[in-house]
Amino acid sequence: MRRNRRVKIVATLGPASSEPDTIRRLFEAGADVFRINMSHASRDKLTELVRAIRKIEADVGRPIGILVDLQGPKLRIGEFAEERAALAQGDVFCFDTRAEAGNKERVFLPHPEIFEAVAPGHTLILDDGKLRMSVRDVTKDRITAEVIVGGPLSSRKGISLPDTVLPFGAMTDKDRADLEQAVNLGADWMGLSFVQRGDDVAEARKLSRGRVAIMTKMEKPAAIEHLDAILEQSDGLMVARGDLGVEMPLQAVPGLQKRITRACRNAGKPVVVATQMLESMITAPVPTRAEVSDVATAVYDGADAVMLSAESAAGQYPAEAVATMDSIAIEVERDDNYDRLLHAQQITPEATGADAISAAAHNIAETLNLAAIVCYTGSGSTGQRAARERPRQPIVALTPIAATGRRLAVVWGLHCVLTSDAENLDEMVDKACRIAYREGFADRGQRIIISAGVPLGTPGATNMLRVAFVGENKAENI
Repeated sequence: MRRNRRVKIVATLGPASSEPDTIRRLFEAGADVFRINMSHASRDKLTELVRAIRKIEADVGRPIGILVDLQGPKLRIGEFAEERAALAQGDVFCFDTRAEAGNKERVFLPHPEIFEAVAPGHTLILDDGKLRMSVRDVTKDRITAEVIVGGPLSSRKGISLPDTVLPFGAMTDKDRADLEQAVNLGADWMGLSFVQRGDDVAEARKLSRGRVAIMTKMEKPAAIEHLDAILEQSDGLMVARGDLGVEMPLQAVPGLQKRITRACRNAGKPVVVATQMLESMITAPVPTRAEVSDVATAVYDGADAVMLSAESAAGQYPAEAVATMDSIAIEVERDDNYDRLLHAQQITPEATGADAISAAAHNIAETLNLAAIVCYTGSGSTGQRAARERPRQPIVALTPIAATGRRLAVVWGLHCVLTSDAENLDEMVDKACRIAYREGFADRGQRIIISAGVPLGTPGATNMLRVAFVGENKAENI
């Protein structure tokens, strides 16, 4: 099944989309990767969903990616005696270490690490941004704050500290157990929450031992400050605009989205733009005009993928939301201005043979107006380098490794096909031409360009380009 667009679609599974028939409809509507959010899914449900996705994958014969999103640390306040307290602007409110029911003057905060790290002048955000406070004074067992934005505060609401770097990592014991379960089930990507610094990603990478790719969620101000170090440790990034918009000024989020997208494109690593892209489709069969423009902007910027959250997980129109996102992306990529806007950012190849080969393949394909770029890739790096160039021609990634094909399902422009390694150069060219023809990317008499590594089957050895005709019966080299 060939997609008619290059940007990929990530669809979150949930109560509205957990049945195999619904998951299949989401795939048919355009989903390339399925996200399973461990904030809401049990490990038994994770197992059930992974098996359903792999059954669909076997039926359609196309690699499907699975992203398991870890919950991360959840910081919450304690209970109130009357379930909630009404706080007004200017009120003084305290958080303390007494495990007693709260009132309009204080509440229990069961996170001693916060008392160690917070300082006067730091901001406290509660209930997903509905309330905001400024810290006045801190002792080892009490935080005194002034209410800046008031409202009702109820039991067990979340608390965020955008100005504070907290002294713990991004993974809890639950996350470690969920990661191990997901890896054993063959998940392709691991979404890492609450990342503040590069070391947080390094911990997850150590635990995963290379068995799964790490997609770091950019959702905290500290993560933005350490963007370069986090990107270096990560296999990809997600612009988690919901949490980012809670902890940072809303007006800063669009610029941060573009900054993160540019950094990932330059590094040749996938970037996913997420949260509230078609939010109104949770309850409505069509999106707003502003939401359509939001999705289009991410496509014009060259994001690898756009993501649906509650729209597909809990909405009334999950398949329609995917189909809508698919149609928006297709229309944007048909726009006469698309290529010009896509290449407004200049991508400089790294000083490696593989990057030079990928850049040359793009230039040759443009100069000769070739039908497609076909790359053999074992680890996936050759495919990602080809996608980094954002060529006008479709990219067909051939790999003998199912895990590689699934991992590349989130990467811009890659049509992945599982096939055995070629035994010699003639078979390599012949197979590339046959698959490009069979998959509908090249007609007889058209030319394609092929990138591969010699000796064949050697990971990370991309060092060869061939231009070939797609012949009547077999590939005819030129």
